[in-house]
This record gives sequence, structure tokens and C-alpha cells, in this order.
Amino acid sequence: MKKKLFKKRKRASFLGTMINPSRFHRSQIKFILILLPIVLVMLVPILFIISHAFKPLEELYAYPPKIFASRITFDNFKNLFEAATQTEVPFSRYLFNSIIACIIVIILSLAISSLGAYAFSFLKFKGKKVLFTATQIAIMFVPIAVAVPRYMVLTFLGITNTFMAHIIPLLAMPVGIFLLKQFMDQIPRDLIDAAAMDGANKLQFYWHIVMPLVKPALATVAILAFQASWNNVESSQLYLVNENLKTLPYYFGTLTMGLSSIASQGMAAAASLIIFLPNIIVFIILQSNVMSTMAHSGLKG
Repeated sequence: MKKKLFKKRKRASFLGTMINPSRFHRSQIKFILILLPIVLVMLVPILFIISHAFKPLEELYAYPPKIFASRITFDNFKNLFEAATQTEVPFSRYLFNSIIACIIVIILSLAISSLGAYAFSFLKFKGKKVLFTATQIAIMFVPIAVAVPRYMVLTFLGITNTFMAHIIPLLAMPVGIFLLKQFMDQIPRDLIDAAAMDGANKLQFYWHIVMPLVKPALATVAILAFQASWNNVESSQLYLVNENLKTLPYYFGTLTMGLSSIASQGMAAAASLIIFLPNIIVFIILQSNVMSTMAHSGLKG
């Protein structure tokens, strides 16, 4: 048992070192040569989004399109905020709704996903395998595929056209449960016996032992929850009528759609950058935790 546990820890440590090396080694050159072209290809859309927001109107329609702007301008942002001040509902209201929805979704998603993963990883109950299989199958469904069932559920609960319509549909995160469960499977089972001998119950073991050990996975789930909530347009489009309850991504979309196609292109580019930046900033801050989570998610308990 100890030998098997030692091999698992050694393998996890090796994977963590390969993904997050403490210093450069010449053996990494071959990986850099392979990854560099991939990185460049993946950076092009990001650079295009950033550059596109600062292009003057004539360059937005240039053919062939250029990745970098030859003349940087802030007119797109100026026009966007000028148009925002002319609407009945203030810009700050949409921003406030988005921020509050993100905070609530992140907190509740972490709680629900961690409790579900804890049950699958440490507890024994009937139907455990069936439920976990159903959770894995749910990962395959994109939000648009379950839009109608979601609407029926929200209508049944009586929360359409309420702020909870931004919250409830995003709380079920099958991928979050899966990642946390795989991470928890790496926790030595000897800790359960040690905690039981110290008089800790299941809830205390979950909160004081398991949660501190799965912080990287929690950070990954927080990123996924933030992105799902911050980029969410579906709730404002399908479940809400009250304009005061809608969020920033929906607002920017309707703001640019209400103008002529030529005039709205610059504002649409600026709006896309504003919505995109929080996603990339949060990911950059927590990317080491994401890599650590992905390394452990492939290991068997």
C-alpha cells in the first residue's frame, strides 16, 4: 500500500515538475520548438481582438485585413460610451448586474462542485457510479442544446424575469465536479483514518483537510464559473424581460446592433475587447493552478 502510494506521489510530482519547471533545462528545448508555432497561432486571434478595437473605421473594412493597426485611435471606445449614455438604463447598471452575478455564481459553483466531488470521491452510497456517469455525460452538452429544458425548469420554479435567472442555470458544472473529483482522488486515504482518530466528522474532514489540498482545482473551477457567468448572454435574451436585470455582454450586443452596420463595427470591436479582457486577466493570474489541475486530473485514484 505504501509502495503504491509512493509511486502515485512520485508520478504526480514528476508531472507537476514537467508542467511547472522551477528552472530552464536544455532538455526542454525540443518542447519549446514544438509549442512555439502553436503558441503563435493561438496568439493571433488575441492580438487581432486587441488591435481591432483601436483601428480607425477605414482600417476595419480594409481588405485583406491587417492584424495590427497602422494608426491607433480611441474613437471606437469614445463612440461606445457616448452611445451608452443615451440609453434609458445606465451603463453602470448592466456592469453592476454582471459583477454581482459573477460573484454569486463563483461562490455557489465552488460550494456545489466541491461537495459533489467530495461525495463521489470519499462517500459510499447507492447509485454512485450511475450518477457520476451521468455527470460525465452532461459535460458533452453545450448550453444551447439544453436551452428549452432550462427555460421549462426556470418557468416551473417561477424565477423567469428575476435576477436568479442569471444564477440558477450556471450552478450545475459537471466539468467542475469532474476536475475536483479527480483531484480529490489523489488525496491519501490514510488521512481519513487519521482524521477519524482525531474525532473529525465528514464535514470537518471536507472543510479542514480536503478543501486546502484542492486549492488549485478550486481556482480552475472559479475561472470556468467566472467565464460562464461573465460571457453569459443567454439569460438576458431568453429568460428576462426587465431591462434593469440584464447584463453587460447582452447590453453591448444590443447597443451595437441598434446602429448601422458601418458605424457599429468600431464600437463592436471595442465592446468585444472590454468583455474579453477580464477573461484573459483572470486566467493569467491563476494559470499555474489550471496547469496543476490538468496534470492531476489524468491520474487515477
